[in-house]
Amino acid sequence: MNTTDRFLRYVSFDTRSDEKAQTTPSTPGQMHLAKYLARELKDIGMDDVSLDANGYLMATLPATTPREGIPTIGFIAHMDTSPDMTGKDVKPRIVTYDGGTIVLNEAERIVLSPDTFPELANYVGQELIVTDGTTLLGADDKAGIAAIVSAMEYLLAHPEIAHGKVRVGFTPDEEIGRGADLFDVDRFGCDWAYTIDGGEIGELEYENFNAAQAVITIKGRNVHPGYAQNKMINAALLATELSASLPPEQRPEKTSGYEGFFHLTRLEATVEEATLHYIIRDHDRALFEQKKDLLRTLANGMETRYPGCVTVEVRDQYYNMREIIAPGMEVIEYACEAMRAAGVTPRIRPVRGGTDGARLSFMGLPCPNLFAGGLNFHGRYEYLPVRSLEKSKETIIQLCHIITDQTK
Repeated sequence: MNTTDRFLRYVSFDTRSDEKAQTTPSTPGQMHLAKYLARELKDIGMDDVSLDANGYLMATLPATTPREGIPTIGFIAHMDTSPDMTGKDVKPRIVTYDGGTIVLNEAERIVLSPDTFPELANYVGQELIVTDGTTLLGADDKAGIAAIVSAMEYLLAHPEIAHGKVRVGFTPDEEIGRGADLFDVDRFGCDWAYTIDGGEIGELEYENFNAAQAVITIKGRNVHPGYAQNKMINAALLATELSASLPPEQRPEKTSGYEGFFHLTRLEATVEEATLHYIIRDHDRALFEQKKDLLRTLANGMETRYPGCVTVEVRDQYYNMREIIAPGMEVIEYACEAMRAAGVTPRIRPVRGGTDGARLSFMGLPCPNLFAGGLNFHGRYEYLPVRSLEKSKETIIQLCHIITDQTK
């Protein structure tokens, strides 16, 4: 089966994750896909195929050389799709892009336009897999799964290509931050791995945000407004005051590149009580700590003015994997060389978000992120250039050989 057909089959599975669920995986569709993938990996000839009760699937591509000392590397992708939009009954189609606007859904007047998405200009003359405008596509990260499985199938069919032992791993619930929760790094048994979960062709990422979540609760005092002087404490107003005290230039819509931010994700407020939910992000660990301290300082200052009214809880979520990967940059150099061998120009950039690879890196498995090819993730405008998907597969194949070839 070619890589495109494989991808189109995978997106027929509804694997939307659910952050409210207490199970792993959070939705049954992920296990349905995992079981399908387990059968497929066995059918193409992979060894040690194992699927645990939590939906973590692993398998082995045996080495084709008896030479010792070759690192065992891994490739990882996630099976779930974003809760942001439905992934049920995805109706993908392949269009040859000649420029201009692509009509996704004529009846609902949904279009994919270069005016809104200028990156489309990079794909004129190429085949694109698009949605019908009513669902997401699922290239995040079923494109990564398709690239990995197709690369393994190719290597199994070409034993003349020298490579060491390779492991593959497919995880649930990455989109809700739980993908690494139950990943057994020791059982995976790799020197390092790559998540195939990036976007545009050539992307190579080994820096991500340090991340924290903060919840500020403000207890007010509700008194009849006609008799409220010196008595009322309006929690809703205090919430807006606190929010306005944060630097406005450090909001997501004002930042790019390595700049961090405070992002108010939810605000629930009445006179009696208000709750603010923030995520805090910064690539620089010192600036990250400063941001957390600033939020605590503002909340504590308000608590001093209104004793017993304000509490703040800050919880770290993940850290910048650069701390782990920088001492061993050969894993990045190999990836760059593999891309060039596949005819792809590497584009190293920081992740303005997080990946399973960040958490796995701090769990003892250095794990930078490579492109899978998709764009406009998590929504109806998601699309996947067919050539980019193929180049992701070719990069994986080249990586397996280059690491073996350069290991003395």
